[in-house]
Amino acid sequence: MNARLQSIVFPFITLGFLVGGWLLATEVFSVPNFILPKPQAVWEVMIKGYVYGAFWKDIGATLSATLLGYLSGCTAGILLGALLAESKTFERFLYPFVVSLQSMPKVALAPVLIVWFGFGLMSKVVMVGLVCFFPVFINTIVGIRQTPAPLIAMMRSFSASRMDVFLHVKLKSALGHIFAGLQIAVVLSLIGAVVGEFVSSSRGLGYMIQVAQGNIDLATMFASLVGLAAIGIVGTQLVRLAHARIVFWDSDKRGGAISE
Repeated sequence: MNARLQSIVFPFITLGFLVGGWLLATEVFSVPNFILPKPQAVWEVMIKGYVYGAFWKDIGATLSATLLGYLSGCTAGILLGALLAESKTFERFLYPFVVSLQSMPKVALAPVLIVWFGFGLMSKVVMVGLVCFFPVFINTIVGIRQTPAPLIAMMRSFSASRMDVFLHVKLKSALGHIFAGLQIAVVLSLIGAVVGEFVSSSRGLGYMIQVAQGNIDLATMFASLVGLAAIGIVGTQLVRLAHARIVFWDSDKRGGAISE
């Protein structure tokens, strides 16, 4: 069995054991549905929601906030990270404020964002952008500053401009770190979207979880969590695929999850 097939089959075997243990626990110990629903109940809700479309509008709302916030936050992180990595002056002026913003709990910022951007999509997009920004920002700075000095010296010996050195040496050298930040940001983007939907929303998987909590409907809560997990898995795999295609010289992409 080749490695690609193993990476698909083995997780499904683990999933089978987990679901089997879950089913056995609910049957043997007679666990009530309001504490732990049976797998069949969750499956029925998933079929109704994901196949017949009961959850589609909520999935669309969560995906919209996640994608727009992810793109805006990661873009800002790369641009500002590159600027600070290239300029010590900008770093002295801005870095303490960026760290201060990151240290603030995003849940505490949610009411402020609602006042500024309203109860609609924009407040969720800003929330997601804020949580995605910092890991990409930090990884961009670290990646650029870890560019091998001999490569920079070689480019300068050929009279390359500062922009040429940045684009052709520093940025390419930092791509592995940047993609590490992008992969971390995928998970954080979902956290930001769900937090925003918890605080103020009438759509989204986070809103569904909150409503199901009030109704003590654990089957719907579990089904919504499965949807969030699926979005996270797909997003992470897409980033890893882009990493493998774009940073084809980086051997770390073959080693599984990328971390800092």
